[in-house]
Amino acid sequence: MTSIPGIGEVIALIILSEIGDISRFPSKKQLTAFAGLDTLVFQSGKYLARSGKISKRGTPYLRKVLYMTVTAGISNQSTGTSNKVLRDFYDHLLEQGKTKRVAFTATSCKLLRIIFGILKSNTTFISQS
Repeated sequence: MTSIPGIGEVIALIILSEIGDISRFPSKKQLTAFAGLDTLVFQSGKYLARSGKISKRGTPYLRKVLYMTVTAGISNQSTGTSNKVLRDFYDHLLEQGKTKRVAFTATSCKLLRIIFGILKSNTTFISQS
C-alpha cells in the first residue's frame, strides 16, 4: 500500500488496522459502506431520493485517514502533485461542475477502491500516466 503516492508506513498501518482482513469484503461497495462513504438513499413507495450526504455509518478513523491522504494526494507541491491519479480525478469532477466537497468525497472513494484492488490482488500501485 505504501506504493501509492501520499501513503507512508504509518498511514498504511492505520488503514490496515481499520480495515482488518480484506477478505471480509467481497466487493468494493461493501468496503465503501464500511468506511461510511456511501450515499444515503431515502425511499417511500415509488419515490426514491438521494440526499447526496454520506452515511457515516462506518468507522470514523478510516474516513479521517482517507481525508488526510486525499488532502496530501491532491495538493500541488513545488515538485508537482503528490498523486497524479487522484489529482486528475479531482480536477475532472470539478470541471463537471461538482462542488469541492462532493469531488473530495468522490476522490476519497476512488482512493479506497485503489486500496481495495491493491489488497485483493496483492500487487503494487502503478500509475497509468
